[in-house]
Amino acid sequence: MSTLRAGVIGVGYLGRFHAQKYAALEDVDLVGVVDADSERAGTVADEVGTRAFTDYLELLDQVDAVSIVVPTRFHHRVAAECLRRGIHVLVEKPVTTTLEEADDLIRLAGQRGLVLQVGHLERFNAAVRAVADMVGTPMFIESQRLASFNPRGADVSVVLDLMIHDIDIILKLVDQPVTRIDANGAPVISSDIDIANARIQFANGCVANVTASRVSLKAERKMRLFQRNSYIALDFQQRSLDIRSRVNSNRDAPAMEDIRSEQHRFEDGDALRAEITSFVGCIRSGRAPLVTGADGRQALATAIEITRQLRDNPLPDQPLQ
Repeated sequence: MSTLRAGVIGVGYLGRFHAQKYAALEDVDLVGVVDADSERAGTVADEVGTRAFTDYLELLDQVDAVSIVVPTRFHHRVAAECLRRGIHVLVEKPVTTTLEEADDLIRLAGQRGLVLQVGHLERFNAAVRAVADMVGTPMFIESQRLASFNPRGADVSVVLDLMIHDIDIILKLVDQPVTRIDANGAPVISSDIDIANARIQFANGCVANVTASRVSLKAERKMRLFQRNSYIALDFQQRSLDIRSRVNSNRDAPAMEDIRSEQHRFEDGDALRAEITSFVGCIRSGRAPLVTGADGRQALATAIEITRQLRDNPLPDQPLQ
């Protein structure tokens, strides 16, 4: 495959950036972009020098790979049709709305030997990539992902909008079955959950305390991991790692000189370009993607259970619609 023929289905806010990244890659031909809004499709197509479509089915015979950046409720329908036609798929998170739909996509991709990658973008953050090599067996994890209100993501709860990023990272770092989840939260501005907290317990005893809000006054994306003899603080926005580790474990009681401090700062990177470049590389090499369909399903399963608890136990004066 000398030149990969690519398309982007859904060129709203995020899909437009997908189109820009494909258009900038060597040995990739961005054949077209699709959007139900013909004016939007035309604007983005002109911007990146490709063709505009309003029906994604008209594009499928002309591409080898697609990014699917449509509303989540359409993920399964669009991705399944692409996979049935032998097209590699990068689908934005969450992978689907139900586990049954996720299982179907995983089955279709496996049967046809196609790449199915899920767009958990934080996995391509340089600081996240670095911390994966530093984590052994976490005992406790705390994460906070706070943002101001944005109507663009309000069609789903904050769990599927924001918290799922941290769920995916934590599940990968701990790599143990989830044994218990306790969640609480509330709708504040929208009709769905806008702020939520979940306590996730794993089979090895590790506990993760995860908070997400889209009604905060400031933006913050941080995670802290505690494991034997070390503490790691990760700042997603600043792309930084601060590490405290015990270097002399022979003493019964550690002294200050036994604690080593390290700070790592990473250059600003383009995580979306890295994600799409990795997707293209997986297609060319046949290797598994960094975020597989199974990874996307696992994060979705946890998010669904958190959401179920939140819906079953709303605050008395704020029932969910």
